Amino acid sequence: MFGRTDYWNHAGKTGALLLVLAALLIGLPLAGAAVAGRDLAPYLEFPPRTRFVPHAPFSWPVFIALAAALAAAVLPFVVRVARAGVFRQPRRYPFPWWGWLGIGILTAAWVLAWNRFAWLGALQAHTFTPLWIGYILVVSALTVRRTRRCLLRDRPLRFLALFPLSAAFWWFFEYLNRFVQNWHYAGIAELTAAEYFWRATLPFSTVLPAVLVTRDWLASFPRLDRAFGNFHSIVVPHPAPLAWATLVAAGAGLAAIAAWPDYLFALLWIAPLLIIVPLQAVAGDETIFSRIHAGDWRAVVLPAIAALTCGFFWELWNYRSLARWEYTIPFVQRFEVFEMPLLGYAGYLPFGLECAAFAGLILKGTSKNSVLPTEHRVHCGDAEARSD
Repeated sequence: MFGRTDYWNHAGKTGALLLVLAALLIGLPLAGAAVAGRDLAPYLEFPPRTRFVPHAPFSWPVFIALAAALAAAVLPFVVRVARAGVFRQPRRYPFPWWGWLGIGILTAAWVLAWNRFAWLGALQAHTFTPLWIGYILVVSALTVRRTRRCLLRDRPLRFLALFPLSAAFWWFFEYLNRFVQNWHYAGIAELTAAEYFWRATLPFSTVLPAVLVTRDWLASFPRLDRAFGNFHSIVVPHPAPLAWATLVAAGAGLAAIAAWPDYLFALLWIAPLLIIVPLQAVAGDETIFSRIHAGDWRAVVLPAIAALTCGFFWELWNYRSLARWEYTIPFVQRFEVFEMPLLGYAGYLPFGLECAAFAGLILKGTSKNSVLPTEHRVHCGDAEARSD
């Protein structure tokens, strides 16, 4: 267990890492824009009404190249799951009452979001948050049904802490998006800065809880546990130089993102991860990649799948909502699934890792060897993987 001194040492180290992370994410793109001779005012406009970044048209060669690279990266993981074997269904536990409440909230919010009831008035623009509150309750209840445990029930204070942390977390992505303008929001032209802030912050607060409860639910499946608990091991012979090199490369990319947004837009989703993880490594902390040397990929794969799962529902529920976003992504703006271009869904994979890394950094539990908060680790009970 952490002693009081250990707690304050950890808190101080975490605070320092967060300050460095925030300074790099905020300062590097803005400094790069200034060096490139850009007017900084549009990047800092709030609410972000002006669309000032031109985007390259669709390109078949780029689309095919990116699709092939993505398929090559994902295929080994798909094959691994397919070959994981057949498992008995785990024991089922009672579905908690608040799970039924979540189903009711989710159903009602979905009906309200996709219709335009006159009596709903101004509340029509605020249906996204209850949709995700319902989702979080339902997925947490499904996890209890499979494992008897979930973060909401076992560690309610830490669960609630995820909501304000999530809002701050996502605002960084909104800021980075100003330099590439890959998405924009409809219907914000008449909002004041305060109205826009609160209207956006409420749904932003559900991002981390949604991804993390989905990750914990996925971790209850024996097939995924067996597939990625003992996968290929990768040993990095010189981790410290690699961490510094990665940090420098990610920082340089962020500094250049305003100058070449069409070519560096993917850094919006990748660079935060490539800064968080090296900072943790340089500080001597474990990261979401630390267990790969032993072949344990669960801390990497499960958050990625969780974010992709949430991404599907984000795009689904956004599609017919009144308060909604639209995409303008260079080179691949075609074959939309809802509003999102097909290849754009790949961005949710590294985003899931960023969610896990950020949560692990902020809410690190009492186990020194745990990359994730202690209460986030799945306790499957009778759901342990056993092949027939």
